[in-house]
Amino acid sequence: QVQLVESGGGLVQAGGSLRLSCAASGRSFSDYAMGWFRQAPGKEREFVAGISWSGSSTYYGDFVKGRFTISRDNAKNTVYLQMNSLKPEDTAVYSCAARLGRVSYDVLAYNYWGQGTQVTVSS
Repeated sequence: QVQLVESGGGLVQAGGSLRLSCAASGRSFSDYAMGWFRQAPGKEREFVAGISWSGSSTYYGDFVKGRFTISRDNAKNTVYLQMNSLKPEDTAVYSCAARLGRVSYDVLAYNYWGQGTQVTVSS
């Protein structure tokens, strides 16, 4: 079992930045690939970014276009999502997720989820 708790969301103006954190507890954090997903009202949950268990490989959704950076600190059992140049269309609930094995873009591939944190970008 892995428990995940996100923090760092909030209200920011377009062009601004936020850093989301996801703190993990339970089984060995470094065993898990981690992903960030988001869901806007009326839309399906989508893949934002993923990072391998070691942190050596990272993956991003096409819409990120160099604006976001995912990282992890296995000593602190935490994964981060640095979001820069935020746009109003980035408004969503952002959730972190964990799975054994490799990073997947598929929501259904993840076994553990946090409760999510709201990100709102005003124009």
